[in-house]
Amino acid sequence: MRRFDYIVVGAGSAGCVLANRLSKDPSVQVLLIEAGGRDTHPLIKVPKGFAQLMDSKRTAWQFPVRPFHPTARPEVWPRGRTLGGSSSINGLVYNRGQRADYDELERLGNPGWGWDTIGPIFTKMEQTGLSVSAVTGTDSDGLCEEMIAAGVNLGWSHERDLNAHDGERIGYTMATIRNGRRVSAAAAFLHPVRRRPNLTVATDTLALRVLIDKGKATGVRIGRRGRTADVTVSREVILACGSIATPRLLQVSGVGPADVLRAAGVDVVLDRPNVGARMREHRVFKLQFRLAEDLGYNRRLNTPLRQATAGLKYLVTREGPIAAPVYDVLAFVKTRPDLDRPDAQLLMAPFSAGPQLPGKQLPLEREPGVNCLGHVLRPDSEGSVRITSSDPEAPPEIVPNYLATAHDRGVGAAVFRRMRELFATEPIAGRITAETLPGKAVQGDDDIIDAALERGYCGYHAIGTCAMGPNDDDVVDGQLRVRGVANLRVVDASVLPIMVSGNLNGPVMAIAWHASDLILH
Repeated sequence: MRRFDYIVVGAGSAGCVLANRLSKDPSVQVLLIEAGGRDTHPLIKVPKGFAQLMDSKRTAWQFPVRPFHPTARPEVWPRGRTLGGSSSINGLVYNRGQRADYDELERLGNPGWGWDTIGPIFTKMEQTGLSVSAVTGTDSDGLCEEMIAAGVNLGWSHERDLNAHDGERIGYTMATIRNGRRVSAAAAFLHPVRRRPNLTVATDTLALRVLIDKGKATGVRIGRRGRTADVTVSREVILACGSIATPRLLQVSGVGPADVLRAAGVDVVLDRPNVGARMREHRVFKLQFRLAEDLGYNRRLNTPLRQATAGLKYLVTREGPIAAPVYDVLAFVKTRPDLDRPDAQLLMAPFSAGPQLPGKQLPLEREPGVNCLGHVLRPDSEGSVRITSSDPEAPPEIVPNYLATAHDRGVGAAVFRRMRELFATEPIAGRITAETLPGKAVQGDDDIIDAALERGYCGYHAIGTCAMGPNDDDVVDGQLRVRGVANLRVVDASVLPIMVSGNLNGPVMAIAWHASDLILH
């Protein structure tokens, strides 16, 4: 039985940063456990490869979601299952969030989580391996530029760096891309230190449960190739599995709502009702238009031959649509002029998609089109993640509870109207002949919400299932230590009690950077 100083479970955005920083001290032995394999899939480095990666069981967990609308298609939440975790399969969008988000964490009773502490961490990360760039839409036939110009005509500032300020702004999407290739958390933080003799990386290794003895985490039971083993720890076990897998692992280890654990056949070690509760997630509104001319990405990517041609161009030049993030243009906007900061995020691209089928890559339409996604930046509807079995590989029951509050429904409808307003503004308005999705018949708030639930998307930004806070019922404290279990921390998006304004890959890495300071000092 081997003993380590630190065991980090999950080699995703948080785990890679933790492994890097904790193993800097050569006297400390660190074990990083990853259920997936090495990040050798050739599409991981290709920005537009994310679509196939998210649908592959080789590179992604596929978590089914409980049905949430009578006519909505079945929904699955993919999460990365490889070194780099979701940062190896995501759409590559990089946001820091707003200053007020982090100051709110501190106001809620979590000292040291304000912007004055977390803000400089982003700069450090971006200067030490994490490449962030704005990829311009050189093959978009001017459509991206016209979307940006329309936003400027609405009063939004055009920014080359969308993280430059927290006002209304629009520009090319900031993404974790360098020279046309993905920069995952593994590429930025893990691979440069893989040869450290005090860092052990165990891939294809599943954490079956946290070992807890007399209120103290003593190690992790792991499974690999049909065999199980216990690895012990002298300092801490750190869970970095994300907002779905971390509460699942805690629950199968006996830490969670007692009634849920007993129903799943798990002995209760510690009754913690909020493990798996308080989950928040973005629901994405979708808007799509038909173009008057044959412009944009559809004509370059809507057949296998055209995709092959674009792929060949990418291999030769590292340019073109395949070298871009999931959406080319991004905006942060207000749904009301009296707000002190943006409450909506919009993502735009010069393509239009056909119907999404479960487990299938999103098809492009034959006819030319553009589309826009939008979501409420800081939703307050709460869902949950609960195990239904003692099997650590069994999918948990996920209840998203999208758009359940008056706030989320009201702001959501306003977000959708801002999306329409943008595409009714010149110069992009002159390119459009018709709204094809959801269609002009969708006008009232209830109809807009129904369209988002029926035809929209998950944001892939779940938080809160092990939220930090100062109260006894908060799962972790401001140091991210699990209440009631010594030597056990959680370091991932699940610790956020409120949503950060934007995509989560960057904020999760910053959380891990700060957590490593807390652990080491």
